Amino acid sequence: MNQNDAISIKTNEKNLVLQAQAGNFKAFTTLIEGYRSRIFGLALKLAKNREDADDIFQETFLKAIDNITKFRTESSFGTWLYTIAVNVVRARYGRDNKKELLPIEEYLPVKHGHPDGELPQLFDWNDPLSKLTNREVQTRLDQAIAELPLKYRLPFLLRYTQDMRVQEVADTLKLSLAATKTRILRARLALRKNLNDYFLEEKFDG
Repeated sequence: MNQNDAISIKTNEKNLVLQAQAGNFKAFTTLIEGYRSRIFGLALKLAKNREDADDIFQETFLKAIDNITKFRTESSFGTWLYTIAVNVVRARYGRDNKKELLPIEEYLPVKHGHPDGELPQLFDWNDPLSKLTNREVQTRLDQAIAELPLKYRLPFLLRYTQDMRVQEVADTLKLSLAATKTRILRARLALRKNLNDYFLEEKFDG
């Protein structure tokens, strides 16, 4: 997509927002169609089951309809929509949002506690000898992501499954840029450790 195309889409989005705010439901429907699959995909990764994902999806768009007149075009419509979805998820799984990961230092290789002062082995995820199929890897990755506390899972998924820039993630979650970067880093480190331990177990048990 070139710059002119991007400007055209942005301008069209603003026009659709204005029409939707004036009561044009067809304009609103056109707006949300561009985000339907992405919002539902995010809901599937955040929900505990498909039924919950459907509920999150439906509630997000109902809240968007009810609050479209409050939307201000300083941010993109997509960011606003993601913010609504995030708030729906937080309300539903608020208790999970309080869970914490280990400190960053706990995920870094250290010599202390390992025989002969050796560093803990970091398994090569691209090891051609691994018996794991791509589907098995994806399944294990999905499980590992699902085990992350919500406060870390949200920014990680927005960054890497919704292709948001870190600043967009921060805006969506109403966090500082520094806090957002830290949460994404901690999520990545926790996932690396989770998958690394799993792949090492598969390698030596096989």
